[in-house]
Amino acid sequence: MNANSTPILATILGLFLLSSATRLPAAEPAENLNVLPEQAGGIAPGEMLHAYLMEKVFEATERRDAEFEKIETPEQIAAYQKRMHEFYIQQLGGLPERTPLNPQVTGREQRDGYRIEKVIFESQPKHFVTAILYLPEGEPPFPAVLVPCGHSSNGKARDLYQRAPILIAKNGMAALCYDPIDQGERHQLLGADGKPIITSSTMGHNMTGVGAVLLGRNTATYRIWDGIRAIDYLCSRPEVDPKRIGCTGISGGGTMTSYLMALDDRIQAAAPGCYLTTFRRLLETIGPQDAEQTIFGQIQFGMDHPDYTLMRAARPTLIMTATGDYFDITGAWQNFRQGKRWYGHLGFPERVDLIEVAGGHGFPEEMRVAATRWMRRWLLKIDDAITETEFPVAKDEDVWCTPKGEVMLLDGARSVYDLNAELEEKLARDRRRIWQGQDKTKALEEVRRVAGIRSVGPASMEKIGDIQRDGYRIDRILLRPETGVALPGLLFVPKTEQGDAYLYLHADGKQADSAPGGPIEKLVRDGHLVLAVDLSGIGETMPTGKHSYGSYLPPDWREATIAYLLGTSLLAMRAEEIQASARSLALYQRSGDPRPVRLISVGRVGPPALHAAALEPGLFASVTLRNSLVSWHNVVHTPQSKNQFVNLVHGALRVYDLPDLVGTLPAETTKVVEPLDAGEQPAM
Repeated sequence: MNANSTPILATILGLFLLSSATRLPAAEPAENLNVLPEQAGGIAPGEMLHAYLMEKVFEATERRDAEFEKIETPEQIAAYQKRMHEFYIQQLGGLPERTPLNPQVTGREQRDGYRIEKVIFESQPKHFVTAILYLPEGEPPFPAVLVPCGHSSNGKARDLYQRAPILIAKNGMAALCYDPIDQGERHQLLGADGKPIITSSTMGHNMTGVGAVLLGRNTATYRIWDGIRAIDYLCSRPEVDPKRIGCTGISGGGTMTSYLMALDDRIQAAAPGCYLTTFRRLLETIGPQDAEQTIFGQIQFGMDHPDYTLMRAARPTLIMTATGDYFDITGAWQNFRQGKRWYGHLGFPERVDLIEVAGGHGFPEEMRVAATRWMRRWLLKIDDAITETEFPVAKDEDVWCTPKGEVMLLDGARSVYDLNAELEEKLARDRRRIWQGQDKTKALEEVRRVAGIRSVGPASMEKIGDIQRDGYRIDRILLRPETGVALPGLLFVPKTEQGDAYLYLHADGKQADSAPGGPIEKLVRDGHLVLAVDLSGIGETMPTGKHSYGSYLPPDWREATIAYLLGTSLLAMRAEEIQASARSLALYQRSGDPRPVRLISVGRVGPPALHAAALEPGLFASVTLRNSLVSWHNVVHTPQSKNQFVNLVHGALRVYDLPDLVGTLPAETTKVVEPLDAGEQPAM
């Protein structure tokens, strides 16, 4: 964790301590194992981790905004754009190589005022993309507009994503609307019956992201590449003028429009809708979104939502917003103001604009008309009022490009999970060379660098109260590894201490194995001092915010996502907390003769415990990992994983896997007991 001072959280923590101390009754209930009060300083225990991370967000966004204020000249703007572009590509893990599109036209249909073609192309070999090409009447070549879809189960078949390209075609421009992965005809995981296993588009994107993150990629890597190859396809058509390309979409399509317009300079005119705000307002309101909308470390680096517009200045950009959108309108206007300033610096203030429509999240007629008029202005050089008249849209199956409506039923089809798995197999060969061919100390230095885990000192420890049990005492304590972080713990103190101490970590919290007759009591009755700790976001501090993804993502996925945006991980934060707790336990009531500490972890705290032990080999006398994840290799090769997002390290599999860390520990003092696979089932 960052050791910088966080004044607000420091104040809150002080209130926690004061409240905990002052509320103690004279005769405490025998089994009150909670340490923290229900609320202090307006923050409940379940919001502590979120509040800590949001302080880091505020610090980072304020730094970024201060940097923005210093940039005024075209030369400064160009340097900023270059730096942002390079960072962006790096965080995506680079982009795949261009390979033959192998396009197929599987159907054609003449309609009133335009015609359509049903298209399949390969953004990567045998990774099929389905799309509808809308062609206007008249003499080619035409300008062309890419229309990425927002999140919808039927993708390009949704009425909104038919109406927008139809309106564009009726106004003299070609349009291409394609299915994103896990939408329309591109569900990436099918059952034996040929039906989608994952029907939620956002969940599908998140499942892709779990594997991609470990590879140093992102769901956005694949989605951006699909969009770039869609532009390649448009430019390959003889009816299209490749020098007059536009892009518009809303929601997830607004995300893709924002990404593509920042990265692909072929896009001359852009109109992203219902997406652009600022990260501060996004995280203060609805919170983080699915995997492709979060780029590793972008907040910490200073790449905010306005930068998607700033990176393309001064090409024409229309920011489309809705008054009641959950992508906050206040942030959208802040975004626009920054764009307007830079476009003005470059001498083209008229090339960036904003439209605000009444209503909520969507692609209403007013917004479709605005996007089409923007494209006409800049691609056709015609600036006049247009209207959208009523016209029919097709049924889902009438815009299918494949025989059965699923690309994964085509011969040789490769899913995004296949692409992840193939890259992992290549990286596995590279990893073997790292761990077989060099000193383990150097390999662990690389682990520390990739994971971002520091070597930390002991946490301060403060007793809040105690509970007497037959033969031993339980001290209710707070550990403070750094300013703004409070870890509730239970210190089990035998009448006569003998032998080593134990640091006991459980994914369900410190109370899970603390009952009379339980595993911890057995250790205490043998004379061992035992410290059970709730790491950040676990037990008493388990987040109570948005839980919308069931068992696929854990309750702390929101906090894990914010940490990811800050360029770290909950795994790294918790590994440091484990080290700090162990050092405190070793020195408890000792002046300078630290006692040996043995580490036990149960469940999903296993990966951070393993990192803590491997990176500080002298810290633990023994390590026992029970029900811990068997490997990240298994995660990548398990498309439908459960609760793995919280224990990811971006790009880890480029350097190491969990078994590599186990291999650095002494075999005689290390136990891996009943490991679990990525689906949280016993590993075979």
